[in-house]
Amino acid sequence: MIKRIFDILFCLPMCIVLSPLFILIALFVKFDSRGPVFYLQERIGLNAVPFKIFKFRSMHLDADTKGLLTVGGRDPRITNVGYFLRKYKLDELPQLFNVLLDTMSLVGPRPEVKKYVEMYSQEQKRVLDVKPGITDYASIEYSNENEILGKAENPEEVYIKEVMPAKLKLNLKYIEEKGLGTDMKILFLTMKKILK
Repeated sequence: MIKRIFDILFCLPMCIVLSPLFILIALFVKFDSRGPVFYLQERIGLNAVPFKIFKFRSMHLDADTKGLLTVGGRDPRITNVGYFLRKYKLDELPQLFNVLLDTMSLVGPRPEVKKYVEMYSQEQKRVLDVKPGITDYASIEYSNENEILGKAENPEEVYIKEVMPAKLKLNLKYIEEKGLGTDMKILFLTMKKILK
């Protein structure tokens, strides 16, 4: 309950303060390429229940039919505005709406698509016992994930065998430590990482 109150008290003012930025980004997205302002993708949330995650669209239409992973800093599926949005994590801002809708929290394991969740071991499936979040230890540690995969000969294989297990290990660490103090620490580390 305390976590939910904290999420609302943080997100509601943030949405109001950032509304001019939201409008500006929406205009840039709309005029830069054909398609909607928001990109909604199905992810697996708390108790393995699917939900739609909100993002500012940073890719051309139907880009996800050509693969679910973003590879390298110059993935050709990404729009001109999308490169800027992704660099500064601005495409993730609409997930504040997910927090207000109670499908996500500010801090928690990043939600994954069904394809990869189906590969989880029983131990790894414990991450589905908590509400997914906008940021977590794995988001900070693997903020350069696109570059890692961009250097791989087989990006999906590297993601499945190396990156995903490492991120899930960090997710399980969060579950063991979870609490308001841990959430505050992760939010601080996330802001530090972004500003850096």
